[in-house]
Amino acid sequence: MQVKTINGTEVLIEGSGSETILLLHGWPDSRALWEKQVEAFKPHFRCVRFTWPGFEPGAASAEHSLDALIGLCEAVVREVSPDQPVILLVHDWGCLFGYHFAMRHPERVSRVVGVDIGDAGSRDFKKATTIPALLGIVGYQLWLAAAWRIGGGVGENMSRWLSRQMGVPTPPEQITVAKNYPYYSTWTGKYKAVKTFRPTCPMLFIYGTRKPFMFHSPQWETWLNARPGSKAVAMDTDHWPMLRRPDEFNTLVLRWLLSHQSNEVMNASPAVP
Repeated sequence: MQVKTINGTEVLIEGSGSETILLLHGWPDSRALWEKQVEAFKPHFRCVRFTWPGFEPGAASAEHSLDALIGLCEAVVREVSPDQPVILLVHDWGCLFGYHFAMRHPERVSRVVGVDIGDAGSRDFKKATTIPALLGIVGYQLWLAAAWRIGGGVGENMSRWLSRQMGVPTPPEQITVAKNYPYYSTWTGKYKAVKTFRPTCPMLFIYGTRKPFMFHSPQWETWLNARPGSKAVAMDTDHWPMLRRPDEFNTLVLRWLLSHQSNEVMNASPAVP
């Protein structure tokens, strides 16, 4: 394992291969979310991951702008893969930040694996989502935004209570109020530049079906499936398919990634399990 500090953030680099995967987590996780994926992927690819600012243990409660988070992705990619684009493997808020990195720097991204977040917030999404589901989404996000604003023990207790109701797999002691800033920034308009992701490169979209509401529209899924080299796959899990069914998830991702490599790279790669 190699460890680098880039823009003040500790970055882990593991594995070998001619291509690099950048793994981006969401709320309320850390780079540890991807342990089983890195173990499965590192014989085939260089796996790069970090914990978002504010999500580290003991981090102070502060906002981090969309530009700063996209800029961190850019700095990491330029450092770890200066001569060729990377593969993005993204989940939850990692989707939003990673998708925007891909939109700003399409030449830096060869493929995208998005997990559970598609075109959430788009016009199609709002039309396709029931009013109770929309209220549920607004409710949990505003709760976490309020917890961040209140802060302290009350905000922490609010965050941990909601995580229990949602069945979040992160240990309670790792759920801190500081991790809620993306929700606060969204609802106070600081992430108003957010756009719907329409990938220009091949994309694999994996989503769980056992949850109270989706984070993508049927129209976006249909559009993605019609694109050459791209597809959407449903898994019988909640919001965290990489944790609930890691073997199935890893095999699905590896097969798709290796099927899109050049013949030269594929011939040099180990067989997919």
